[in-house]
Amino acid sequence: MTTLNKGRLFWLGVLALFTAAASLAIRGAIASGLKAEWIDPIAPLQAGELVAAALGAAFLSFAITLFVASALLDQIGMKRCLAGAGLCFILGPLMIVTAGHLATGMTIYWVVWAGMLLSGIGWGLTEAAINPLTAQLYPDDTTHRLNVLHAWFPGGIIVGGLAGFFLSAALPWQGIMALVMIPAVATVVIALTTTFPPPLREQSGVSFGEMVGEVFRRPSFFIWFAAMFLTAASELAPGQWIDVALSNRVGMRGILLLVYVNALMFIFRHFAGRLANRITNPGLLWVSSLLAAIGLFMLSQAQSPVAAILAATVWGLGVCVMWPTMLASVAERYPRGGSWAMGLVGSAGALASFFVLPQLGAMFDQAKIEFAGGPEAFAALTGAAKLAVEDAAASLSFQRLAILPLILLAVFGFIWLRERGKSRAVLAGEAA
Repeated sequence: MTTLNKGRLFWLGVLALFTAAASLAIRGAIASGLKAEWIDPIAPLQAGELVAAALGAAFLSFAITLFVASALLDQIGMKRCLAGAGLCFILGPLMIVTAGHLATGMTIYWVVWAGMLLSGIGWGLTEAAINPLTAQLYPDDTTHRLNVLHAWFPGGIIVGGLAGFFLSAALPWQGIMALVMIPAVATVVIALTTTFPPPLREQSGVSFGEMVGEVFRRPSFFIWFAAMFLTAASELAPGQWIDVALSNRVGMRGILLLVYVNALMFIFRHFAGRLANRITNPGLLWVSSLLAAIGLFMLSQAQSPVAAILAATVWGLGVCVMWPTMLASVAERYPRGGSWAMGLVGSAGALASFFVLPQLGAMFDQAKIEFAGGPEAFAALTGAAKLAVEDAAASLSFQRLAILPLILLAVFGFIWLRERGKSRAVLAGEAA
């Protein structure tokens, strides 16, 4: 371990995660343009659901890839994972930007869907490698280091989101999507020229069977698995949907709200380790869930830029530490689960967005048709009348999403109280 360049390895992880995040943000930023140019003409009544499903495809492949690659990480190797991730971030966007030249009709949609899927594979390979790598490099400071690492996920969202906003007048959406390839190439080159630590199981002495068995031997793991599903749905799904759903309603581009929220995340993730030391990880997650629920409901009611920024602040402070703190909680509670345990909860987070995003789109489509008075009535709407119906539908979709973090309040509250009770019992025993 002493011969390794820890700093180079850590910043390679940062670069790979930054690339994944920039790709995610840009996909969200160009969703409106993609929808207007390619999806609306071929499927106007289902356009929202189709675009949401295409965005969600990346989360499906993210989940599957993370699930498989985490289990086989020692066989695949972290170097191959990160180099492969970079290649996916080159080929996926390439398919998306060339879809209109490669196909016609609904086939365009499926080429876009496949490009999104490939981008998600890159994201899955990234998370499969960098989370256990960071835990391996910094075993005594895992929560802090994972939060610092994942601070660069919102960092990538900021850069990607701002690129999507400011370059929209100068570049077509295809050109903006292609920008992801720049850090992707750097990821491939650096990964191939960096020395990695030995496989985690080789270092820890835990066999593959013991690693997998750790999860099933301790059923409490599946509480964290289910909680990760809900925390990710509270964070990632609204982030992908916010530009499509809220831009017209609040009078500003939703992607700017996403950039602002991720600026908050970038800052506060650097302090999450200190907060967790004060109130424990479950306590921090309980507070986060409360703020997320309030923020999502406020977003559903926002009618102006000021109201939207205030709502986004509450929501952003709520979700900012959820993902890395969940990973750190699992790493600390199930150490023999290694990369498999961390990969499983990451897969749960990805699956949440895959399932929730299409539901958001479907709720939006159903609501807009109901508010309009039927499919024929909606098809006849134009201008301000159509925007008013879509705004009402967007509000409803965010109201329903706010239910998810409310469920988490009960889950994390139970874990928090239970662990505090155990700690007090131990202290009482020592005092006696």
